[in-house]
Formats: sequence, C-alpha cells, structure tokens
Amino acid sequence: MTEDIQQESSIIHEPSREFVKSTNVYEFMQTYDIDDYDELVRRTTEEVDGVEASGVEWFWDTMPEYLGIDFYEPYDTVRDDTDGPQFSEWYPGGEINLAHNVVDRHAAVDSEARNNVACLFEGEPGDVREVTYHELARQSNKVANYLESVGVETGDTVGMYMPMVPEVISILYGCFKVGAVAVPIFSGFGVEATATRIDDSECSVLFTGDGFYRRGEPLTLKGAADDAIEDAGHVEHTVVYDRIGDEAEVPMGARDEWWDDAIEDRDDEYDTKSLPASQESMLLYSSGTTGKPKGIVHTHAGVQLQCAKEIYFGFDHKPSDRFFWVSDIGWMMGPWTLIGNHTFGGTVFMYEGAPDHPEPDRFWEMIDRHSLSTFGISPTAIRALRKHGDEWVEGHDLSSIRLLGSTGEPWDPESWQWFYEHVGGSEAPIINISGGTEICGCFLMPMPTQPLKPTSLGGPGLGMDIDIVDEAGSSVADSHERGFLVARDSCPSMTKSLWSGDERYLNEYWSTWDDLWDHGDFAQKDEDGFWFLHGRADDALNVAGRKVGPAEIEGVLTEHEAVNQAAAVGVPDETTGTAVVTYVVLEDGYDGSDDLRGELSALVGEEHGKPFRPREILFVSDFPKTQSGKVIRRAISSLYQGEELGDMSSIENPEALDEIEAAS
Repeated sequence: MTEDIQQESSIIHEPSREFVKSTNVYEFMQTYDIDDYDELVRRTTEEVDGVEASGVEWFWDTMPEYLGIDFYEPYDTVRDDTDGPQFSEWYPGGEINLAHNVVDRHAAVDSEARNNVACLFEGEPGDVREVTYHELARQSNKVANYLESVGVETGDTVGMYMPMVPEVISILYGCFKVGAVAVPIFSGFGVEATATRIDDSECSVLFTGDGFYRRGEPLTLKGAADDAIEDAGHVEHTVVYDRIGDEAEVPMGARDEWWDDAIEDRDDEYDTKSLPASQESMLLYSSGTTGKPKGIVHTHAGVQLQCAKEIYFGFDHKPSDRFFWVSDIGWMMGPWTLIGNHTFGGTVFMYEGAPDHPEPDRFWEMIDRHSLSTFGISPTAIRALRKHGDEWVEGHDLSSIRLLGSTGEPWDPESWQWFYEHVGGSEAPIINISGGTEICGCFLMPMPTQPLKPTSLGGPGLGMDIDIVDEAGSSVADSHERGFLVARDSCPSMTKSLWSGDERYLNEYWSTWDDLWDHGDFAQKDEDGFWFLHGRADDALNVAGRKVGPAEIEGVLTEHEAVNQAAAVGVPDETTGTAVVTYVVLEDGYDGSDDLRGELSALVGEEHGKPFRPREILFVSDFPKTQSGKVIRRAISSLYQGEELGDMSSIENPEALDEIEAAS
C-alpha cells in the first residue's frame, strides 16, 4: 500500500542541466540515443520492441569496450545461461585478470597513470602515505612471487586478516595475479569469527598485522590470528605486517615471517596470469547477522565489470577524483572501492581509525585537508556524527565534495537531509545504493543525473533487471505496493554459488519463487518512480496478521526531535502473536522519561495503528552493529527474551550488548 512509504514526498535535489551534461552516464545515453532515465533502465534490462540493441546481454556486451576493460582473449558470447539464471556463465571463452586492469596497465612505462597516486593513506595517529601505481605494481608483484614460493597455485585460497593499510591492496592484487582466491577478513573480528572463515575457506596462507590504531590506542591483531589458526587449522604460512612497531611483543612461531623478510626482498617483476573469465577471484563472507556466514564466490570478470560500471556511471568517475568510502577490506565495499576506482587509474583515500578520534570532526577534517571529492558512509555512522552537533562540520571547507554515497541500511529522512545539507552543501547528490556481498555491487542505485527524494535509492542499477513482487511472485512495483525486492535475471557479478556448495546457494536465493533471486529486502516504488527500502524481510514484524519492516517503525520514531536512532524488534505476544519492542538512542539534551515514551508510542499508533504501538520503549546509548553499520536486531531480540546469543564475535561494538541486556 502506498501509505507504507514514510519518506518525504517532495524532491529535494535537482541536478543542474550543466551538471547533468557533464556526467559519464549522460555521455553514454547520447552515444546510444537514449532520452531519459526510464528508457535507460529499459534499454539495459529489457528487450525493447523496435530497438535491436537492448536488453541485459546487449548492455553487458557493450561494457568491456566502453569502459576500456582488457581481455587477454576475447569472449565467445556475453553469456551462457543454459542452466538458467542461477548458474549463468558470463563472458565464456574469454580470458582476463583483474590485476592487469587495476594496476599492471596503469604502471606500464608508457602509461600516463604510472606516477598517479593509487592510494592516499592516513593513519589514525596522523601519518600520511602516498602509493603510486608504479609502486603498487612492484609490491603486488613481490606478493605474487612470495605466494608462488610457498606453493600457492590457481584456485588456492589466501586469507587477509589485515589492518587498513596500503599493503592490503598489494596483497589483494598479488592474489589476483597468481590466480589465488583472496579471502578478506574484517580486522575487527574476534577469534571465533576469524576461525570460522579460515576453517571454511581452508586457506594455507594468512596475511595479518601486529595490530592497528583505534581511538588513540594500539590494538593487537597477531594474537587473535594465532588463536584463530589454532582453532581452525589449515594455515601453514603467516606473514605479519609491522604496523604498530612492537616487534618485541609479538609472538612469532615457525610458520610466521615478518612482512619485510617475506615480501620486500622478492623480485618486483611478475607475469600476471591469463585466467578464464569465470575463474574465482574472491571469497567474500556475509556479515553473519542471521546465522553462519555464507562464503560468496566471485569471479575475475564479474567483479571487474560490476565495480567498474558502478564507479564510472553511478559515481561519475573523473580523473581528478579522490574517493573515500568508510570501509574495511573485510567488507564488500573495500574491494568494490579499490577495483572500481583503480580500473580507471583513480585515487582511493584510505583511513585506518575511528571516525571521532581525536574529535568528532575527523572525517570532515580529512575531507578538507585532502580535498576528497567522493565520500561514502553508512546511515548509522551519520546519525552518530550528527549527534555531536553541526558545529563540528561547519568549521571545515567541504566544497571539494562532488558526490556523497551511502549503503548498509535504510535512512531516516532527518539524517539524510542533514547529510545532504551539512556535508554536501545542498549540492552534492547522495548516491544511496543497495545490493550486497552476493553481487559485489548494487541492485538499486540512483544516477547522478536524477532528482532525489530523501532516503530514495533512485531505481534499478544499469543492467540490473530488478522488480518488487508480492508473496505469489507477481510484480507490484507499478501499483506502488510494498513487496519483496527480487532480481529477474542474473548479472556478471552475481555469486556463481556458495563456497559450501550449490544446495545452500539455491535455498538461500532461488527457492522462494521460480527463477527469481530473493534478495530479502522489503521495497516500494512511489508514484513518481522513486524506489525505497523498508528493511530486511526476515526482520519483519508480523503483528495481528499484518507485516511491517522494522525500518517503518524506526522511521516514525526518528521523526521525533528527541530521537537520534531507533531499533524495533518483535517478541512473542499471546494476543497479537508478535509485539513490538523498541530501543531508542536519544539526542543530546533529552531524557528518557515516561512522558517521552508516551509521545513516541502515540506517534507509532498514529502512523501504523494501535497494534503496532511498542509494548516497551527502552533507552540506550548505542546498538550492536556489524562492521558495515547494520544493527543486529537478532541480538537485541535475543537479549530482550533472555535467549542465548550464539556467535557474537563479529560485532563491531560488543559493549553495546551489555547495555541492551541491562536495559531489557
């Protein structure tokens, strides 16, 4: 129903005609005589009557040449979907290597990008480094030669449990060069979460560090790596990067070598392998908020084409860009940022530490000082930074920003508006994207040429055949009803399966409806064609026979001036089947009084009806989150009901669990 859309109905951002004509997507539309956004989506996803060059396969066939992506051997056909969309093989017969496209060709002697900065790094203590493409190529080659020296071959897995330092890039690209499958692991994981990934991937080599800096303190990493290896096994060689300079305190065993000893003296030349387009490149793990993490298998051609397409069109890549996405190499957005920007010889900004150290303006200070042009972050992080007050932003020159980005969860309108006005100067569009680890990219992605409503995700990404369906699998997008976000076709970067096998892959994504990818999100398209998300369908609250997403309840609560963040969970109820319980983080200056509880409960009742009024409203200072900023509602619900939490070692802020438990 259309009333499910809680977002503002008015358009807030309208790009100027001058800006539109300067964009890469506008140039693409001119090249292929495409008049507007709706036609663009149709031409790249559907077989359009009277238009010979249209549809998913046409679009993805144009991309290698249009984006300047090199294949060692040309592909025979763009796709073989003999076995259905579940097991499409993209660019069969073609040979490619990610490393050639993201580093080798830019580092060539005759390349204009050879001395361009590939990575601009700032550590939390303030140390700054620049790594050129020439330097990155040399170090990637050293990593490749090391891997071969310890017996790593095409298809073998290599773990990366690393701090966010430039060396993670050379490790990733070194893996690509030899055909190894890179397994990025979030540096904030504890022993159990790290061991789970090592055990599942069976990597024989693990890159790690002695530690990293967080909120002014050095945190050790090597001990957790050792304990994880002890639990999981498999690892025969560990390479330790010296980040915090505490070598005397780091336990080193027979399988361990320091980075300088293992890598720096290696030959800096390597002949990058030519690999089949479908060769595995990365094994990315889901965050595991709903159970055992899934090992998601990506290919060289798939992530190459998807990441490049999104950076070039959605984020309008320009040669002078400095691109900063708040991420870790263990989250999909880390490799996505690197591969997408480095395809075009661009500069990626990398930051090691906390967003509010030593003060809450750390991000704004770095954007100002380094003249960063693209800044991506999660809505949760913006809500937390907004809470510190406008004055922390107003003291910095953020005019270098051309585009803003966000992903991870639904926005609330107030925080979206704050981000747009105070960080983007009411000029930079917010490219709010949604897809996932499963496709190393986006199903929904506004183009920078489009007008924007607060919290909207624009519409389907280019070449992405996306729809909204009801429980029977029938499309409800154009009737503006809330439904389930699905993909009607595959794309090159869609996981070719799960590491654990096809059975779980098919069950997780293809078992709800015939030949539809079930992405698990509630979505809705409004009368003006703008798409919105309402949270995860598996988090749905089924109250008195009606389902709503937690984000819908949370959106109402955050409209109140006292509320900074909200989390809604369902708990058993004898009368309605499920009752709503909400946890609220207040803005500074407000107290969690019974009067405020009454106001908030009344707001929810007015918007959604009396059955959805929270049974309890509890006040806390933070929510447990994954490294990507997603609130772990499963943990909140379990704590409220006094249930066992299970594996919580992947939580970014475990101290939040204690506060949730105390408040419950």
